[in-house]
Amino acid sequence: MEKQLMIQPCVNDTQKQQVAKIADEIWHEYFPFLLNTEQIDYMVEKFCSFEAMIDLEKHHYYHYFMVHKGEELIGYLALAHEETQLFLSKIYLKKSARGHHYASEMFEYVKDHARKYQYDSIYLTCNKHNTHSLDVYQSWGFVKTDEVVTDIGQGYVMDDYILEYTL
Repeated sequence: MEKQLMIQPCVNDTQKQQVAKIADEIWHEYFPFLLNTEQIDYMVEKFCSFEAMIDLEKHHYYHYFMVHKGEELIGYLALAHEETQLFLSKIYLKKSARGHHYASEMFEYVKDHARKYQYDSIYLTCNKHNTHSLDVYQSWGFVKTDEVVTDIGQGYVMDDYILEYTL
């Protein structure tokens, strides 16, 4: 597959602020079919805001990556280095960038990253009702290994499948 995207680590606050901005845009555009606006606002603030990104980097070993098509920022990745697995926390694209196989190219980048750090597997969590994303992950070779309900505060929970990809 010929590479069409430029994927680069966020190395400064300006880049992280750009990712936080596009995260807010993507979440409010994509998730209304699944979550109400109040929960989207809460989750963006808790997990995708600039402040949340700084905290996750510092305390949970997250790494953020900007995804460009030409000059345009079209998406982002968030990866967390854990003891035995790489956690694919975020793999998101703007609506206008979906349907072009860019997510597959992003996942190839994630696999290369995992190999570089000598991980044998990658895992992620996905809302049980996000059938499109579940179908995509399974088409890439992810397998459901468990399910988890996580209380995230303010009366909200994440009701997810855990999926794993073996390298």
